[in-house]
Amino acid sequence: MRYADGPGAQCEVFVQAPVERVWALVTDIKLPARLSPELQRVAWLDGAAGPAVGARFEGHNSRPNMRDWRTVSEVVELAEHRVFAWAVMDVDGRFGDPVSEVAGALARWRFDLVPEGGGTRVRHSAVIGPGRSGVVLAIEARPEAEEKIVAFRLGELRTGMAATLEGVKSLSESGG
Repeated sequence: MRYADGPGAQCEVFVQAPVERVWALVTDIKLPARLSPELQRVAWLDGAAGPAVGARFEGHNSRPNMRDWRTVSEVVELAEHRVFAWAVMDVDGRFGDPVSEVAGALARWRFDLVPEGGGTRVRHSAVIGPGRSGVVLAIEARPEAEEKIVAFRLGELRTGMAATLEGVKSLSESGG
């Protein structure tokens, strides 16, 4: 798959806990930083205290063999107990010109929750692009390897999503 195609990844898990408990965890923007190998810390911006469409938060990221970077995300969809989605922008211009508008997002992330048999089915997904990111820099350095680079990054995202979902499952089922 090519970057211009808007490639994505997703993982899902069944959680033996009510949707309300799972919702409280997936909308806690600090939780992925506890569980993700890449996202290190997050904080709400501009006086926001929780998720609302248009609310923004910053994330600080780290990967081996890369300089650390900051992103700003904007909540783009929120349907209580069902959908929490946000777009990630490169406001500091780490990967090219600074981007502060959702249309130029370097990625879009979301959680979808579906009540199921007394528990909750949770899907975590991401679509990369259309904005510039580290993937674009790698492709520009090795255009002949674009499909491998995209596949590698999607694999990394799946690994991180799976870790986040396992954390959500564990915390939800233990009441934490």
